[in-house]
Order: sequence, then C-alpha cells, then structure tokens
Amino acid sequence: MEIKISVPEVVSLMKEIQENPARIFEMVTMNVQKDVGTYLTSLMKAELTHILGRAEYERGKGKPNHRNGSYPRNFCIKGIGEVAVNVPRDRNGEYQTQVLPRGKRYEDRIAEDLSMMYLTGISTRTLAMLSRRLIGREISHEEVSKANRELTGAVEKWRNRDLSKEKIKYIFIDGVIFKMRVKGGIENTPVLVAIGVTETGARLVLGMQSGDKESATNWREFFRDLKSRGLDSSSVRLGVMDGLSGLEKVFKEEFSKAKVQRCQVHVARNVLAKVPHKLKKTVADDLRSIFYASTRAKADEFYKSFYEKWDESIPSAVKALAQSLNSCLTFFNFPEEEWISLRTTNIIERLNKEFKRRTKPMEIVAGENACYRLLAFISLKMELSWRANPIGKVRPNLPLYQIYTK
Repeated sequence: MEIKISVPEVVSLMKEIQENPARIFEMVTMNVQKDVGTYLTSLMKAELTHILGRAEYERGKGKPNHRNGSYPRNFCIKGIGEVAVNVPRDRNGEYQTQVLPRGKRYEDRIAEDLSMMYLTGISTRTLAMLSRRLIGREISHEEVSKANRELTGAVEKWRNRDLSKEKIKYIFIDGVIFKMRVKGGIENTPVLVAIGVTETGARLVLGMQSGDKESATNWREFFRDLKSRGLDSSSVRLGVMDGLSGLEKVFKEEFSKAKVQRCQVHVARNVLAKVPHKLKKTVADDLRSIFYASTRAKADEFYKSFYEKWDESIPSAVKALAQSLNSCLTFFNFPEEEWISLRTTNIIERLNKEFKRRTKPMEIVAGENACYRLLAFISLKMELSWRANPIGKVRPNLPLYQIYTK
C-alpha cells in the first residue's frame, strides 16, 4: 500500500511540530501502538489457524470447529503503552491464546516495576495517580496491591530459607511495632527481628516473625524457628538485646553456650529516668566512664566510685545500674575491635528505623504478609550496605554514642 501525503498536509504537520515539539513523539508512539496491536492480532489469528488446522474460509471434514469473530481487548506493554487488539474466538469456546496472558491487562515487567516502586516508598494511591504518565495506562491502587501480593511466595521463601551454611557468632535481637490491619480492625502488632553476625563480620537478617515482644513464649518459638531452619546454636557466642522481660532467660536456654550483652543505651536511659533533672548530665558522664572504660577492671573501679558518689542521694538509680552492670560489660570478653558494635543494639535499631521510615507514609500496614514484603525488601537493601562495613572493621575515630539527658 502506497502512502501519499500532500504538500499542505506536510506544511500543516511541520507547523504543528514547531508550535509543540513534543507532538512528534506522541504521533510516533501512537503509530507504534497501532502497529504493535495489528501485529499481535495477526499473531493470534495465525495461532487459531494452527489450532483449527485450516486457514480462514477453508472447509474441513466432519464437524470441525469454526471461527466465531473476535472481541476487543487492551493490553499494556512496557516502553510502548496500551495497545488495542482483537482476540479471535472459536465456536466451541476451546481457544485460549498464548500470545497474551489470560486475565492480565499488562505484562509482567510492568507488574515488577510497580512492585519495585511501591517497595522503595511510593504508596499504591500515588502509583495509581502516576501510572498513566509512567506506562501509558491508568492502574488502580487495587491492581498495584495485587501486583505486590504476587511477591508473597518469594518473600516467604526468603523468610524461611536454610541457615545451615551461615556460621553465626553474634545475634542482635529486638522487636518493632506496626499499626496493622487485622480482621477488619487496626492493631499494634509487634514483629520480632534477629540480625546475625558471621565469623567474617558480615551482617544478615536471620528472621522476622509476628509476635508479642514482651512474651517469653513468643521469643522461644522465634529462636526455635531459627534453629529448625539450620542455625547452629552451638556457634552462637553472644546475644545483644535491650532487656525485654524474660528475653535473656529464654535466650540462654535456647543458646546455652552464648553470653548476653544488654544494650548500654537502654540501661542508661533506665538509670537516668530515676535521676533528678539537675543531676542528669553529671550522672550520664559517670555512666559513660564505666561503659567506655579501657578494661573490665577499670570499669569496675569506675562503678565503685559511682556507687560511693551517688548511692546515698539517688539509691534507686544506683540499684538499677547494679542489676544490669554485668550484662552491660559482657563485651569485654570479645575482641577489642568489636566492642563499639557490641555495646548497644544500634545495629538492629538502625534497621528498625528504616522499617519505620518506609511504613510511615502508609500509616497502616495492610496485613502481616504486606508487612513481611516491605521488611524483606528493606532488609536485603540494608544487607547490601552492610557489606562495606563488617563488624570489627570500624574506624578508630568514630564518635562515642551520646546518652540523651533531656
């Protein structure tokens, strides 16, 4: 077919392009979409011809199946946009095209892109608003949610992966609370999280599981799940935690060869909560001297001075420190280059902060599986950044942590 364009048409077209340069790209896109739609329609017609065993208008023997017209369908293709096709039908209703996926209005690559944008921080409703500009077709927030649900299988596979090849020496443990939709209501739901440190100093998220972080029974089930997935409990030498009720006892029972390091920041906050405001800064400085002593012997000396100085005026604060002192100083039993990382739960607090930052725009997480999808993505992203900074390889000039005295 020969295409003829008159001179007036060319002049009119060039004038339109000069006034609106982007118009030429719109025209090109429209032509590409039309050609792709025509190509896909022709491909499906050829597919039906192959299935029926004869060309259009060709007679068949016996009682053959026949063509029965077509129906229109739109399908969105990455980089092209939405194309219109005509899907052929047969009289017996047996034909199902393999050219276009059944029940889908866009290709899998678009679903993957939508899921990635959602996981990186764009809400489902914002994606729905931007979808026409991004992919050439408006996609509802329900469709975005459906695309995300398709990741559930992969996330569960990662959450329950085998740990037998990971030689874990330290475990950092904590829980983080999310507002989660549960059976039509909104509940504050804790998720238990564990980060492991390997013999080489690498960090990785070992597991995450919904459960009450104040419940010793839930922590026991969480630890046993890690071991059932292959975690060697005999290789674990230290657990770093914030002193949640019953947690230390359960940890020692499940990891009998491990010691416990209680987070110094949490202990300091607990002690300072019992100190009058005018004394907080002085007491905080004295606590820092104990926690950052050069040796365990020096730390004991500083504690003795602390006791003699403050026991009479603030006995409840001194008692709170005495109850946690040994657990706070366990890190002295491990290599000195690792002390700065083992004193506190900062490693897992940083991960929890990323969890909260990502879920803050959502206000409410749409169920447990949706929460796991987000947390799995954030965990894997954090593991990539951790590779550049293994435990024990920190710079000697890093500043000491600050105890807030406000």
